[in-house]
Parts: sequence; structure tokens; C-alpha cells
Amino acid sequence: MSSTHLGLDLGGTNIKIVILTNDGDGFEVVSKDSAETRASEGPEAVTDSLIGAGRAAMETAEMDTLGLGVPGHFDAETGQVHLFPNLPGDWRGFPLRGRIEDALGLPTRMINDARAFTLAEGTLGAGRGCSNVACITLGTGVGGGLMIDGRLHRGAFGVAGELGHQTVLPDGPLCGCGNRGCVEALVRADVLASNAGRSTASAVFEGAREGDNRCIAAVSQMAEFLGIGLANVVTLFGPDRIVVGGGIAEAGDLVLGPIDAAVKRRVTLVPTDSIDIVPAEFGRFAGAVGAALAGALDPHHHV
Repeated sequence: MSSTHLGLDLGGTNIKIVILTNDGDGFEVVSKDSAETRASEGPEAVTDSLIGAGRAAMETAEMDTLGLGVPGHFDAETGQVHLFPNLPGDWRGFPLRGRIEDALGLPTRMINDARAFTLAEGTLGAGRGCSNVACITLGTGVGGGLMIDGRLHRGAFGVAGELGHQTVLPDGPLCGCGNRGCVEALVRADVLASNAGRSTASAVFEGAREGDNRCIAAVSQMAEFLGIGLANVVTLFGPDRIVVGGGIAEAGDLVLGPIDAAVKRRVTLVPTDSIDIVPAEFGRFAGAVGAALAGALDPHHHV
């Protein structure tokens, strides 16, 4: 029996929209699209944008479930928002899941966007076929997730796998989570750009390719801090594969090469040739693919 599943990934600029089908032999991505978030207008406008994106997708096919990927933390029981740190407006306590379910009439599963990325890449993407996968996404922030024995790992508090919030530099710069010296505080896109004296991460990579020494040094420093964090992951978790995604990772070997080298310098307990670090496959639509998968696999369980 075939089924169709809608995934919406709420980002600061765009909402990514994916439709998955399952004909009994596995999931297939059949449609990808995007819509404007209208983040600067606040929670009501963003909710309207999500509902509009959902309705437009539902005009193309009859959906069985909806998965909603969100950039922050929420109450798993009520679907109310706790914290969306990179979206403007007063989101705390906003009943997002209820509003979406009421408007679209579909069983809706909420999932943190980094966990959605992990589910997509670990199940259908670059980590498919592996039992244990660690995923990290690099961009405005640094998200992550773990899959153990083929299942998304939530941990005792529901937030396991936040690879970007390991402390790697005691008393380092303040992170958005309130801690100091997190991976995210040291390697996110705006920090990389600032360290290189460029306006964007893309400009840093362009400068590094052109041989600009300050850009090369900034990329190298980013790789070193990521190397510490991912070496910790290898030592503690022992993943079959590490998948790296997000805007920064789209620079390819310019970034992945130094990260791989930094990890292998710090891991001494396993053979370095067994450490497999690969780029993500789904690009900017990974979160929407993972959201759709989350709804399809268990529409009444919230991650």
C-alpha cells in the first residue's frame, strides 16, 4: 500500500518543502520546493507561511502525514515552542504544532531541524546502510544528531546529539546556548567570516582558493576546533560514518579535507583509515526530507 508524506523545514529565510512517497519498497523524494518564511514579521506571519506552503503542496497530492522541522526546542507533548534562537519575535509558548494541525488537518510530527537532517542523511542519504551515524550541519549555527542501530537517538532529555554544543575551548567566546567555548561559538559562519575579514563564509572559501593567507588561516582554525569535537565523537560514540552538511560544508574538500586531517591527528584509539567523513547528499533540502520521514515513521511521536 502506497503512502505520501509532506515535510516542511522552517528556516530563517525559506521554508523547504518535500514530498516523499512509499510504495512498500522504500521512500522516494518526488517533489522539492521552497517558500518565503517572512521571519521578520513574527510568529503569526511565519505560521501563515507554513500553512500556505502546506496547502499548496496538498493541492498536488493527498497526504497521509506531515512532518515539521523547526530551528530550536519545543515541548514534545504540547507542541509549544520553548526557544527559536534565530527567529525574531516572541516565540516562547507559541502553539505551533496545534496551529498547523488545525489548519491542515494532518497528523503532524515536530522534529528539531538538526535531528531531521540526521534522520534524512542517516536513513536515505550519505549514511544509509550504516548502523551508527553521526551527523553535523555547519552554517548559521552548528547542529547535529546521532543514529544508533539505525534509530535516531534522543537521550534522556530529548536533545542528545547536539555536537555543536561540546565545550572545546574552556572560557572561550559566549555561545547562544549560554555556555562558553562551544564548537558552534567558534566555527559558525559569521565567526569564520569575521576571522578572515570577509563578509560571508562563501567569500572566505573563495579567498582561500585564491591563496589569501588570512582566509586559509581562518579555515584551518575552524577545522581544528571541529576536529576536536568530531574526535570526541569518534572516541565516545564510534560511528561507522560521520556526515557533514550545511552551507559551510558545501565548500567540499576545501573544508572537509582539513576537518578529516584534524580528526585523524587527535584520534589514537582506532585506526585512522577507519574514520569515514563524508559530505551530505540532500543539500539544503535534508531537513525537509527528514521532517517528512519523521512524520511517516511515527506521526504521533515528537523529536
